[in-house]
Amino acid sequence: MTPQEILKVEQDIILTLKNIYDPEIPVNIYDLGLIYEIDYTPDQVANIRMTLTAPNCPMADMLVEDVNIQVGKVKGVKSVNVILTFDPVWDKSMMSEEALIELNML
Repeated sequence: MTPQEILKVEQDIILTLKNIYDPEIPVNIYDLGLIYEIDYTPDQVANIRMTLTAPNCPMADMLVEDVNIQVGKVKGVKSVNVILTFDPVWDKSMMSEEALIELNML
């Protein structure tokens, strides 16, 4: 794959993540700052390092599964690895300006 093709798939992954919402907060997980890293490899594997707003989130399994399923549908992605981490711990400073506006926190 060319660098341009890799970049295009990564952009499509971001668009997909912007359509996945935290079930408890009406903001998508990308703008919420839950996605720490997207590493798309030339062998068409998407490695997504993400966190949750709280370690004891009752919807954790559902959210991780949704990321796996939805990113797996992106053209050019053969497999998805979601790595759940709590380092660093999420806080509201990780939210995008759009998310802060949406939640009236700006």
